[in-house]
Amino acid sequence: MGLQKIFSRRDLDINDTDYLEVNVTDVDSALAGSISGKIGVKIEKLTDFGDTERVLKSIREGHIVFLKIKGLKERDIGELKRAVERLKKTMTAQNGDIVGVEQDWLLLVPHFAAVHK
Repeated sequence: MGLQKIFSRRDLDINDTDYLEVNVTDVDSALAGSISGKIGVKIEKLTDFGDTERVLKSIREGHIVFLKIKGLKERDIGELKRAVERLKKTMTAQNGDIVGVEQDWLLLVPHFAAVHK
């Protein structure tokens, strides 16, 4: 059972007086890929287009990624645009989320997390 299914309220009609019992082993198996049940947060730097594969690998492994883009933005804006487009397409395909934070950072989250904009 994935985290999305555990935390999804789609199929549930819960009000203040209802209780939902969650089996702890289901949560543990859903988080089996993370260290001691915690979600990993990585801070990465985008220095060229080739770094996109490393960043996407971290997302596929279930990490949340803060991506610093300042260096590439100052060096080659065209390559930055190409890298961001690739990240956007892949995140959309994986049902993840990508948002800009300030002007020099991107936040990428896997399918089980959402960024409230």
